[in-house]
Amino acid sequence: MSTIKLDVVTPEESVFSDEVDMLVAPGLEGQLGILPHHTPLMTILGIGELIIRKGKDEQFLAIGGGFLEVLPDRVIVLADAAERAEDIDVSRAEAAKERAQKSMAERPEGMDAAAAEAALKRSLIRLKVATRRRRHRQEM
Repeated sequence: MSTIKLDVVTPEESVFSDEVDMLVAPGLEGQLGILPHHTPLMTILGIGELIIRKGKDEQFLAIGGGFLEVLPDRVIVLADAAERAEDIDVSRAEAAKERAQKSMAERPEGMDAAAAEAALKRSLIRLKVATRRRRHRQEM
């Protein structure tokens, strides 16, 4: 089976770089599956989970939005934020979720509702990715 080079980068660092069999990315309209020889494309990514498959191995990353570009020889994910499942601090993500939920419930004056909603979504994705990794390891 053929592979495609995948690079996931943020403004701060390169998060992932390897040959992969497939990736599933969080597009704005839903999930995007990318296989080798995919038609070139550029799209906006939403907040969500990036699933990377290589052989029988799957890796999960929490993505905080950005762009995905498919070129003939590689896929580049330029993410606003990206975290590998093993790097997610679950207690920090739980605290962020609670802060966002509290802010949305109390609706303090001057609150940016869209920013609070995005913060909640980011924390929920981080928790989902961290939980998925643990579940995936237990199944192996």
